[in-house]
Amino acid sequence: MDVDQAKELYTQEIEINVGPQHPSTHGVYRGIFTMDGEYVEKVENVIGYLHRGLEKIAESRTYTQFIPYTDRLDYLSPMLNNLGYVQTVEKLGGIEVPERAEYIRVIMAELQRIASHLVFVGSFALDLSSTTGWMYCFRDRERILDLFEMTCGSRVTNSYMRIGGVADDLPEEFIPAAKRLVEDLPRCFDEYDGLLTGNEIFQARCRNVGVVDAKTAIEYGFTGPNLRASGIQFDLRKAAPYGIYDRFDFEVPIGTKGDTFDRFVVRIQEMRQSVRIIRQALEALPEGPIQAKVPRSLKLPPGEVYHQIEGSKGILGFYLVSDGSDKPYRLHIHGPSFVNLGLFPLMAKGGTIQDAVAAFASIDIVLGEVDR
Repeated sequence: MDVDQAKELYTQEIEINVGPQHPSTHGVYRGIFTMDGEYVEKVENVIGYLHRGLEKIAESRTYTQFIPYTDRLDYLSPMLNNLGYVQTVEKLGGIEVPERAEYIRVIMAELQRIASHLVFVGSFALDLSSTTGWMYCFRDRERILDLFEMTCGSRVTNSYMRIGGVADDLPEEFIPAAKRLVEDLPRCFDEYDGLLTGNEIFQARCRNVGVVDAKTAIEYGFTGPNLRASGIQFDLRKAAPYGIYDRFDFEVPIGTKGDTFDRFVVRIQEMRQSVRIIRQALEALPEGPIQAKVPRSLKLPPGEVYHQIEGSKGILGFYLVSDGSDKPYRLHIHGPSFVNLGLFPLMAKGGTIQDAVAAFASIDIVLGEVDR
């Protein structure tokens, strides 16, 4: 090829907007992609389309009144958001939670983790053109939402946790239904493995795509399944147990390469571990009260506290400052989706735009938690 021919083939870089309204952006994410032909040269994250000022709103709500707002962070994991927030308040207030409420919280938190991962698996499959995978996951997620509905009357924005316990006790039909569910779920996970994990085309789209090595994952602050997919065996439920998590026997799955495929497989394995935890909690569930005695107008002592839990997408933290009144003086929320999104430009660089779609889906962000 001579110089004149090379000049004729010269491709000028172009910028394209992906989102904020796009099927593969999982909400209102917007990325400005600089493309060299089919290849991604640069990605600029643009966020803020879902900003609602939740942290500022907290300053004008009582500690209890802010619980429903936490549902709107990662709206696929409201139970976990509730849990992180109420435990933060309890930590500063020195409030002890009854044993039964602790076990119910663990059951709900792990059911929520599975429900969130099911949305991940289903939407990930859909992004890779497997509509059937989406249907299987939502079939099974419905049964978890049924359990939430029979307990607190809501399927999505639950607001079930309370400062000092939970809003209501489990109904009579909950435990038999939950036991049937945890009996069936492992077979459902086997179906996902047969349909997706072992699928040759699925593997070709995911292996060696969006690779994040362990060093980079730590430097960028990856947490949760994304960190563990890069080979770091760190889970707050094991490393710094909160609530009663130190009483349960479970494993922390990790990946080996940190690619898109590992991030998918780790979440399938984590759902199996959540089933193990739920089984143990159902067997050990004690009788007793489900709510500590907490004043209707709760005032916390002046001071500050930080508390974090293992959310479905990584470490979810709350930094709370009290001035002694019945409202937070300041509340800051550390959301894993915001942190994990920061690594996406590096993951997408050098790959095709199809690879970027797969890599983006694999970090599993929710914009409600990014913008807050």
